[in-house]
Amino acid sequence: MLTIRKSADRGDANHGWLKSKHSFSFAEYFDEQHMGFGPLRVINEDRVEAGRGFGTHGHRDMEIISYVLDGELAHKDSMGTGSVIRYGDVQRMSAGSGVRHSEFNHSASNPVHFLQIWIEPNVKGISPSYEEKHFDTASKQGALRVIASPDGRDNSVLIHQDASIFAAILNGDEQVTQPLAVGRLGYVYVAKGQLLVNGLLLETGDALKINDETAITLREAAQAEVLLFDLPAR
Repeated sequence: MLTIRKSADRGDANHGWLKSKHSFSFAEYFDEQHMGFGPLRVINEDRVEAGRGFGTHGHRDMEIISYVLDGELAHKDSMGTGSVIRYGDVQRMSAGSGVRHSEFNHSASNPVHFLQIWIEPNVKGISPSYEEKHFDTASKQGALRVIASPDGRDNSVLIHQDASIFAAILNGDEQVTQPLAVGRLGYVYVAKGQLLVNGLLLETGDALKINDETAITLREAAQAEVLLFDLPAR
């Protein structure tokens, strides 16, 4: 089964300094038909004005992944971690038993554009932790590069769930296929450009829920950057 989630149908939040699109129910946006997919709970596409950001706030028992599309995102947390991530960087924070953090646009002049992803963990109450890795463009060009996994394979960030996230940059006749095991769910989110996913056209901000398929094939792309999730059915 293939179900398209169109960009224009996402939740929309405009706070002036923050413009956000919600693929799933989040904050004041609620849609009982879009509460998550397997353990994937949030994909927010955020644009934050220069010098602005999210003040210190708390999380627990959630895997929080940030994927920067443009600009600079500064992070500070109660574990003593502080960093600035840019395009190609992936940040993972396991909130576990509880953590407080802040996120700000590091630039005084340019906006930051990033995806924030929440995945429900398969363990609760663990010690909070933080990790970040850089994945250069070449490693994603014409290929599915694993960027997050339950075992940290291929130098990906480690998440506490039986789920993997892949990133790909595709154009023209480049084609990639990811097998999908029986009982697994697939989810494809188009961060940029357009392409065919299992024969269906997806454009920037669109997503595809995939169930009862044996593989996910990405092809006929036009300057596309894509995230692919391989998820347990719960």
